[in-house]
Amino acid sequence: MEIPKDKIIELIRDKVGGDKAEQAQGELPDKVDPERDGDLLSKYGINPQDLLGGGLGGLGGKLGL
Repeated sequence: MEIPKDKIIELIRDKVGGDKAEQAQGELPDKVDPERDGDLLSKYGINPQDLLGGGLGGLGGKLGL
């Protein structure tokens, strides 16, 4: 599953703030695959498993998944 980078950036901004979101903007690919890009997501406080499953503590819903 690939997720548009802008959705991930929004999530990072909400969870850890604008500075980390700006940093992630330059590092994440345009389409983020939670399995492939799990290390990068973890670096920004996003648990890749939360993006892959159903309820996910609200993360899936925030992204419209």
